[in-house]
Amino acid sequence: MAEQSSTIPVNVITGFLGSGKTTLLQRLLAAPQLSDTAVLVNEFGDVGLDHHLLRRLDDEIVLLQSGCLCCTIRGDLSAAILDLYSKRERREILPFRRLVIETTGLADPVPILATVMAEPVLRHHFRLGNVITTVDAVNALSHLERQSESAKQAAVADRLVITKTDIADENRVGELRRRLKRLNPAAAQLEISPRTAVDPDLLLTRDLYDAEGRAEDVRRWLAVETAKAGADEAHHHVDVNRHDERIHSFCLRFAQPLNWTAFGIWLTMLLHSHGADILRVKGMLNVGSDARPVVVHGVQHLVHPPDHLPEWPDDDRSSRIVFIVRDLSRDLIERSLAAFTSLGAPAPPMIFGQHARNFV
Repeated sequence: MAEQSSTIPVNVITGFLGSGKTTLLQRLLAAPQLSDTAVLVNEFGDVGLDHHLLRRLDDEIVLLQSGCLCCTIRGDLSAAILDLYSKRERREILPFRRLVIETTGLADPVPILATVMAEPVLRHHFRLGNVITTVDAVNALSHLERQSESAKQAAVADRLVITKTDIADENRVGELRRRLKRLNPAAAQLEISPRTAVDPDLLLTRDLYDAEGRAEDVRRWLAVETAKAGADEAHHHVDVNRHDERIHSFCLRFAQPLNWTAFGIWLTMLLHSHGADILRVKGMLNVGSDARPVVVHGVQHLVHPPDHLPEWPDDDRSSRIVFIVRDLSRDLIERSLAAFTSLGAPAPPMIFGQHARNFV
């Protein structure tokens, strides 16, 4: 299994139009601990960093006063990342330790995550870090209902940064927090305003593969179980006109160790059949053959290389898998995995053959 901690984390900042992505990025890049950060944006003008510029290194890269590199994306994202890495290796630019990508307000962040996870050369040098989604406290409730991009941006986040809380109605902020909790209970929620300090460590420098951040993150997304306690997922009414109601999360738990080979085949086939509607999947598994837990992480059709945590975060040794899905039944996925792992081997055609989409 791959050792991910030595690769460069790619953090994605996303959020709907006007939600404060640029403002957040500006404030983060001013922090001294992020001086070894590279940033990819669509255009310099979109980010509004002119007053931070120190000098232009070439037509595409500028060096900020904080020491951060800022680079424009021209064309293919993977090519832009690899070009930046090549310049790093040739010592044409500073040896950045993390990469931040800011999306446009209408962007679906999932293809960006998929690019980092799917491109073989990228995977050798980079890994997915945190996904940070800014959420406008004034307008987000209507955006979540009417804009599918807004709901998906919130659903895939590791960190939800609620902005404009200083000018938003307090009751609406509370309702928004509850709505986001139902949509993505695994994500940490933070409120910021112009007077609020922004902690770069909490947002960018700690993630699942960071020694200081992994235990905290694992405990948070495993708490989906608790957040969902008492909810009847199978009978939940879905309003197809409410984008955020079509997306829901749940946690599957298995007391006995899982067969690693059988699980890997099952997850691959599940994502192949239903990947478009599986926004993210995270799991901490007891595979029996190793005392350490195995962490798996998938985005739509793709699975990140699995990794070991050095130890279990608590005394519970059961396998727990968190799904964030759109229009998929928890019962369907749970029965599928239970049936497949009970076989301990690839399933017969009646499960993964002609009728695959009816079962997995």
